[in-house]
Amino acid sequence: MAITATTGGHRSAGRPTEKVLSRELITLGALELIKAGGYEKFTMSELARALNVAPSALYNHVSSKQDVLVLIQDHIMTKVAIDSFVTEPWDEAVRQWAWSYRTVFSSHTPLIPVIAVLAVTGAEHTMQMYEAVTSGFMKDGWPTPLIVPAIVALESFIFGSAFDAVAPKDIFESGQLAESNPKFADAVRVQHQNEGSSSADTAFKLGLEGMISGLKAQRRSWKETTPG
Repeated sequence: MAITATTGGHRSAGRPTEKVLSRELITLGALELIKAGGYEKFTMSELARALNVAPSALYNHVSSKQDVLVLIQDHIMTKVAIDSFVTEPWDEAVRQWAWSYRTVFSSHTPLIPVIAVLAVTGAEHTMQMYEAVTSGFMKDGWPTPLIVPAIVALESFIFGSAFDAVAPKDIFESGQLAESNPKFADAVRVQHQNEGSSSADTAFKLGLEGMISGLKAQRRSWKETTPG
């Protein structure tokens, strides 16, 4: 179903029948297109058609398709759970945040390369998430110089795990090369036999718990070796 918009100008008195084009309407229209056809088929011309406006009207609000993807990313970021940084101890808060973050972005992996290289300037909801996470670190007594590096390290792992969550289940099958790589082939076979949940979930849990433990150890080491 198309989302229509007007671009301003004169209108008759009374309640308008169409919404004025805005960044919010652009975001919702883009999400509808992506839901219907995926990121691969998303274009600015298709978005303009869905919103019933000329392509030039979009560029009064955004400068490129990449800008639209940033709007989508910021909207999606509202779905990442951050309340645990207020209510839970640091390690449990990180655990809940990371699982939520991975779940959200495993449905939007094409956004990850965009997010990884873009500044967060102007991304209101993304900034709110980082503020909540940083506040949780500070509440737990983390040294300020370690907070952003720790968040970046966790995000790097989360983004990679989001891709892993949607990877083919047979991604590690050795096929005809199993005989020449017997140890790895056997490890894959044993994994398939023993796991009760998906291999992606098993790997994420293992890696996340290792990161939480490792980060806590580095925090202790920093405090022990840093004067003041």
